[in-house]
Amino acid sequence: MERRFSRPRFGNRGFRGDFERPVKVGETYDVEINEEGAKGDGIARIKNFVVFVKDTKKGEKCKIKINEVRRRFAIAEKIGEGEEEPTEEVEEEMPEEEVEEEDEVEEVEEEDE
Repeated sequence: MERRFSRPRFGNRGFRGDFERPVKVGETYDVEINEEGAKGDGIARIKNFVVFVKDTKKGEKCKIKINEVRRRFAIAEKIGEGEEEPTEEVEEEMPEEEVEEEDEVEEVEEEDE
């Protein structure tokens, strides 16, 4: 029997498996666990890619190491506590170069008068 239309058959869509995953085995990340999986593992997302982290709870911030990358998700282990954001506010100072330029402009204006 001759096929009239050339379209892919069921199960051979091909578009999902060709994208590059944003994580690689051995890399470490600081993440926040946003969800809890059915088996009790924490779920984090890195660039919208699902990462399962064993022995974590929802809302926890931790450092993870990627152990395995599969087609639609990755599996990681917790290797430490997450870095907390600094609570002190640091005043921004003008770089020395900009300060020197302002002094030169004032000197030129004084010479013109």
